[in-house]
Order: sequence, then C-alpha cells, then structure tokens
Amino acid sequence: MGKKKKEENVVAEEESWKSPEEVPEDAEENGAVTESSEADAASDDAVDYQSEALHNKDLYLRALADLENYRKRAQREKEDAIRYANSNLLREMIPVIDNLERAVEHANDGDDQDQGLLEGVQMTLEQFRKVLEGFGVKIIESLGQPFNPEFHQAMGEMVTSEHPPHAVAQEMQKAYTLNGRLLRPALVMIAKAPEAETEELGEGADDNEPDSTQENE
Repeated sequence: MGKKKKEENVVAEEESWKSPEEVPEDAEENGAVTESSEADAASDDAVDYQSEALHNKDLYLRALADLENYRKRAQREKEDAIRYANSNLLREMIPVIDNLERAVEHANDGDDQDQGLLEGVQMTLEQFRKVLEGFGVKIIESLGQPFNPEFHQAMGEMVTSEHPPHAVAQEMQKAYTLNGRLLRPALVMIAKAPEAETEELGEGADDNEPDSTQENE
C-alpha cells in the first residue's frame, strides 16, 4: 500500500516538471489569441486617444483665435470711443462757426466803419477753427467738386456754366469730418448745364450720326 502511494507521488512530480514543449497545443493557441486581442484593444485605445487629443487641440486653437479677435475688437471699440467721444459737443459747436462766417460775409458787404469789428470776428473765427482742428475736426471743400453723396446732401439743381454738370455749384453749409468720420454733411446745389448748351450738345450728337438715307442710296 505504501509502495503504491509512493509511485503515484513520483508520477505527479514528473507531470509537474514537464517542459513547455509538452504543454497542449490548444493551450498555446488560446494564449496567443488572448495576447493578440489585448494588443488590438491597446492599439484601438491609442487611436482613440490620439483622435481625442487632436480634437481637443483644434478646440483650443479655435478658442484662442476667438479670444484674440475679441481682444482686438474690444481694443478697436475703445479707441473709437476715445476718438469720437466729443462728436456730439463738436457737432453742436459747428453752427457757431457758421454764424461767425455769415457775420464776416455781411461785414465785407458793409462800410469801412465795420472794419474793426470785422477783424475781431475774423480772429475769433480763426481761433475757433484751430481749436476744432486740434480735436481732429476738418472742413471738406465742396464747391466745384463732383457731387459725392457720402459728404454732400443735394438741396436741388442750379443752372450755371461756371461749373461742369453734376458738380457742386453752391455750398449753403460746409461739411465737417471728425478723425475721418463724417460729422456733418454739406448742403449743396448741383450744377446743371444751361438749355442752350444742352441743345448744342444734342445737335452736335445728331450731326455726328450718319445719314441713313445716304447710306441706303
């Protein structure tokens, strides 16, 4: 009985010390499949992580660009607010210049007795203009210039030969800009060619047209 048990223990020890070559083939195949599956899963995870990283980077760059655009826009709005902060005040001051200019024109048509007053008004007017120029206000010269709806407001047409058609023939109110932005448009009359000149232009155009009767002959 004891001898038989001893033989069984020897057999068990021999089986436990079998070489890897003696391992069943199905066990090796199962191990290889498991390792391959784990490698594929790890590869898929790496691809997912890389895709997510690229997506997050794209979101970051977009947010950074939006932030930069917002910063520039805010800076530009701040600068505009500073440059045009006095626009309402300056717009209300321009009619004062209009009245001074009218006073100068009226004094020029008067007697020499008003010469002293005229000089005083002219000095005040020039000083006023310099103050406005210091704030960025400039006059837009309109008389004789082609009509420009950006700076001119047409009040009607005026028949004249002193200016070409569609040019400003008379300026009833000057145009002003503040740092390049229109502060007040000019009120103007647009030149219109006299009827005689219009007829001559029409006749000249008719004379230049070939005679269809002669051509047919």
